[in-house]
Amino acid sequence: MKLNEGLQMSHYFIAIHLPKELQTSLSYWQHKLKDRLPYKQWPHREDLHITLKFLGQVTDNKIQQLLKELQAVQDIPAFDLIVGGIGTFGNPMKPRVLWAGVEDTDLLTELQHVVEGCSQKIGFEKENRQYRPHITMAKKWTGESALSGETIIEVQQQFTDKQAMHVTEVVLFQIHPTKSPKYEVVERFPLK
Repeated sequence: MKLNEGLQMSHYFIAIHLPKELQTSLSYWQHKLKDRLPYKQWPHREDLHITLKFLGQVTDNKIQQLLKELQAVQDIPAFDLIVGGIGTFGNPMKPRVLWAGVEDTDLLTELQHVVEGCSQKIGFEKENRQYRPHITMAKKWTGESALSGETIIEVQQQFTDKQAMHVTEVVLFQIHPTKSPKYEVVERFPLK
């Protein structure tokens, strides 16, 4: 669809929202790490989540179709996940993303496949990369110099706590880049 047809376009993604206690714990980790790791963006604690599918810019019409398709997640039972540990994506000496780990369970994989399938039904492209569940803690490395291997190992050894969370719903979020927190809940889809 063309942008000049007068349709409002916003950016969206589908995710698992974190419980307040876990948001607080991970926000504390962010606070402790900010002095040691030079990242440009440290997400607001209320914006911490586990992405299932990034959609990008979407028309209002397509969002309405997606809301109907995502009812399919109601066939998946609620489940528990273990969250914790620290890792990175990208060059290990200047990692573009710092993340908290998420246990990759069969039910999480099934949920992500259902969300991917719902998205494909209405025209979104399938994600080619393998799904790697995580919680983005920081992104956009701004350091002039590279990290030493010891720094990464120290961080990984210091932040090893793991916590359980109960997943009961999937959330469609709209992104508001100029706000903080910047992710707004559009709709919640309860699991079985």
